Amino acid sequence: MERIVIIGGHGKVALHLARLLAERGDEATSVIRNPDHASDVREAGAQPLELDVEKADLDAMADAFAGADAVVWSAGAGGGSAERTYAVDRDAAIRAIDAAAKAGVRRFVMVSWIGSTPDHGISPDDDFFAYADAKLAADDHLRQSDLDWTILGPGTLTLDPPTGRITTAPEGSGDVSRADVAAVAAGSLVQSATIGRFIRFGQGETLIAEALASEAGSGSTVDA
Repeated sequence: MERIVIIGGHGKVALHLARLLAERGDEATSVIRNPDHASDVREAGAQPLELDVEKADLDAMADAFAGADAVVWSAGAGGGSAERTYAVDRDAAIRAIDAAAKAGVRRFVMVSWIGSTPDHGISPDDDFFAYADAKLAADDHLRQSDLDWTILGPGTLTLDPPTGRITTAPEGSGDVSRADVAAVAAGSLVQSATIGRFIRFGQGETLIAEALASEAGSGSTVDA
């Protein structure tokens, strides 16, 4: 049994992930900001932990991660002001990475987005730029860490039912269900071939386990 800490624990991907982890016998601790969300987290099979990662310092995060086998970042500001986007998607994510290292948690899976590369092409005048810039900064910090990291780059998220299948060579927006993103995160935690990889994916025809197992020879790292 592995103990997994999920940051952003009330998000749709995170709730799917908690269910998958519980079904396979792992212990999930889901970090939430709003105590009203605790019942949803418990229903998904995880133990809620109230912590506002936007405000929590390094030591508080490290305490939350103590004894865990892995951390999954699945949090985000959810749009709004650029200031808050940077505060959550960049600064809090970077603190979480450093806190995992301080707590001795080697495994870290980051849920990012399909375009998180230096040439993402988002104009600084675009409202989406703050998110793209913040995510890239956090992803780069994780790449430069000594952790056993995996960065997941799903395309446009949908509420479709899970298919259990993806492609790591998506075209266009790379639409993919949140449930399948959760399955990719769960699979990455147990598939060593995903360590040190940036995995761009969308819905496809390859079973998730097979797609992840093929990562060792895929060359799908990112130059950053």
